[in-house]
Amino acid sequence: MVTEADHAQWTVDDVRPYADTVLHAFGPERLMFGSDRPVSLLAAPYGAVLDAAVLLTRSLDADAHAEVFAGTARRVYGLPGG
Repeated sequence: MVTEADHAQWTVDDVRPYADTVLHAFGPERLMFGSDRPVSLLAAPYGAVLDAAVLLTRSLDADAHAEVFAGTARRVYGLPGG
């Protein structure tokens, strides 16, 4: 999402309405974190993108957070673990 904001001065609050919308519409069990790297590097280093995603999902409980950052990808791609 950061590449859709002002590359030079975006903030987490700039992208929060979009993150909140997709979380509400799809739920954590249908979302997965992805950095869009290398495209996201136009607006921020990987660490900043990850930090933003963590902040944007801070209100989720531990199970929902685990879905976004691992569970959904494991199910969709048939990955081991979890």
